[in-house]
Amino acid sequence: MKNKDVNFEDIVGRYLSITVDDEVFRIYAEESGEGIPLICLHTAGSDSRQFRHMLNDKEFTKKYRVIAFDLPWHGKSNPPEGYHLKEYKLTTDLYKKIIMSFCKAYKVDNPVIMGCSMGGRVVLHLALEQSKFFRAVIALEGSDKLEAYYDLDWLHRPDVHGGEIQAAFVSSQIAPQSPVNYRHETLWHYMQGGPGVFKGDLYFYWHDGDFEDRSSLIDTKLCPVYLLSGEYDCSCTPERTKATAQRIIGSKATIIPGTGHFPMSENPELFKTYIKPVLEEISKL
Repeated sequence: MKNKDVNFEDIVGRYLSITVDDEVFRIYAEESGEGIPLICLHTAGSDSRQFRHMLNDKEFTKKYRVIAFDLPWHGKSNPPEGYHLKEYKLTTDLYKKIIMSFCKAYKVDNPVIMGCSMGGRVVLHLALEQSKFFRAVIALEGSDKLEAYYDLDWLHRPDVHGGEIQAAFVSSQIAPQSPVNYRHETLWHYMQGGPGVFKGDLYFYWHDGDFEDRSSLIDTKLCPVYLLSGEYDCSCTPERTKATAQRIIGSKATIIPGTGHFPMSENPELFKTYIKPVLEEISKL
């Protein structure tokens, strides 16, 4: 018996385990569609729910197999055993190893990889080091050089709500034009983050991930690079995106008006109009 009032989405989720540096990570992933694999990486302190609009958009999924996964410590992916005995700190090396291990476990062939914020930073590293594996990389709010601009010590104060503080930190990075419902959905993901995870992610995002001294070595003929940044992003500003594009010869940079640091979740319809031609171009490579 069918219930006409029930609308099942096309997204399918499942778990898999990967081993990196002798640690076992239980990973949660969601996917939808067929065609060219498109791996999506979420922002610091959040999870793959940020890409639900792409996963549910048939215009994308008719050509692309959209795959989004939660990094360990994030969303539905567990931290490794013994996590309580040490401080979580995401390094460039660990981040890259997790991504490549996931891609190989999923057996994706010639995939595109798209990340936002810290995900946008790490895909630039992959464009340099894994140019033969990836068809192209898309850096959303991604730069090869960043600087910290707020104090993370607030996250450890006993008289404040860590999740609310995290959401407050990133709320200024959402454009004022973004729809209210999507704005608060984006912030809700931050309110649910595990203790210390946002801070641990920012170690990579603000410090360990800098590589402006090597980004010019990326060969965009081997691995095309696309950079998209919102005009209201005060973290990876348009200026930083443009400076990165100048160092990466052959990369293509676009500044998206009316959006901020989370284009795929804070204003999905606007984001669609800018990411669609990029994906169309990549599909013809």
